Amino acid sequence: MRSDRGILLAIVIAIFLPSEALAADLDGARMGLGWALPFAGMLFSIALFPLVAPHFWEHHQGKIALAWAGLALVSLVFSAGVSTTSHALVHTLLLEYIPFILLLLALFTVAGGIAVRGNLHGSPVVNTMLLAVGTLLASLIGTTGASMVMIRPVLRANDDRRRNVHIVVFFIFLVSNIGGSLTPLGDPPLFLGFLRGVDFFWTTTHLLPQTALVVGLLLTLFFVIDTFLYRKDGHSPPDPTPDDPLRVSGGVNFVLMGVIIGALLFSAMVNLGSVEVFGTTIELRNVVRDAVMLGVVFGSLAWTSSSDHDANGFSWAPMVEVAKLFAGIFVTIIPVIAMLNAGKSGAFAPLVSIVTHSDGTPNHAAYFWMTGLLSSFLDNAPTYLVFFELAGGDAKNLMTSGALTLAAISAGAVFMGANTYIGNAPNFMVYAIARKSGVKMPSFFGYLAWAVAFLLPIFAVVTLIFFL
Repeated sequence: MRSDRGILLAIVIAIFLPSEALAADLDGARMGLGWALPFAGMLFSIALFPLVAPHFWEHHQGKIALAWAGLALVSLVFSAGVSTTSHALVHTLLLEYIPFILLLLALFTVAGGIAVRGNLHGSPVVNTMLLAVGTLLASLIGTTGASMVMIRPVLRANDDRRRNVHIVVFFIFLVSNIGGSLTPLGDPPLFLGFLRGVDFFWTTTHLLPQTALVVGLLLTLFFVIDTFLYRKDGHSPPDPTPDDPLRVSGGVNFVLMGVIIGALLFSAMVNLGSVEVFGTTIELRNVVRDAVMLGVVFGSLAWTSSSDHDANGFSWAPMVEVAKLFAGIFVTIIPVIAMLNAGKSGAFAPLVSIVTHSDGTPNHAAYFWMTGLLSSFLDNAPTYLVFFELAGGDAKNLMTSGALTLAAISAGAVFMGANTYIGNAPNFMVYAIARKSGVKMPSFFGYLAWAVAFLLPIFAVVTLIFFL
């Protein structure tokens, strides 16, 4: 039995290391590609299980995430030792995972307390206006928050339309993805960048031209398509939800949204010193920021009426799912980050060559498309991290001399999350709500065809104008 265990351990080490076990720290240059298997397995599980085995995934997603995370940690313990592994884990949990989840929790709770009641007549002008408002909201309350606030009013406005699939598809393009590109509140990848040192308003200034172009083109296309179909089909009386003036309740949550923004700016501008926790340096300003996020959650729950939550179909299930899955992602990405930090000396050297010109300068178009295409089929937050580290991982350099590289990575992760239902969390949520409301949503590949037809040509224009 001991001999069998020894053989098994030797096989594991041979797979995960090209030569010998790691010494005192995580030396990415000495890691083989096998170290990326838990991370890849985690991402492919998220991408494929909801499609091929939805019921199994619904009941066992936490166990699957734990299994991949366990594989990564056990392998690290065997190779780098308990001390180094523990330090890497604590560093990841305290500096990245917990702040990330607390912001998502605060945004999720606040958005869930803003209820839009009433109904509008779903004309092309009104629909375009609703999509524009949702797109603007996405950078303020997050793509998930804006999607949950706006999707029901949009569906009610068009529930008597014979053909309304295009409305939901463009909603996913704009509100669930591209609209979240202007602040760290908008989309999880950008908040991960903020946690890594990217200034709060950096994306606002550096992605505004690209975002304005993409949003402008998509809204124009939508208006043309919706006008054509509206004139051809009209409305089918009787309207199941007659026109009724819009009313917004849960206004205290708008104030709490301001508190969230203030807390983020506070953590970026004020220095309160630091403390050591299990060998990890914790900035006290970040502790204050995270405490404020918790306070916002409790404040929103206390001051929001149950009727507003009921109107939004509010439940904790999506947030619990996100917390489980991102725990697995943040743990399994630990060795991947070390490998990326090794650059051309590591196992990801071929990937480095793809995004680098022969003279060593970054290939911005490659960064945009590689980040984007992977974000289309994997989760865009960890994909952003991968290419952020591949570009050097130094926020100060990336915001200045590497500004175009960081813009390409950021735009690719946020924009191209719209290419599939699984590119960004709100996509599938909107899909499910629309189907439940009677909209005949396209299949996975049917939606992909919409993206290929409308998004990829626009992204090609973005490449030509900004990244070549």
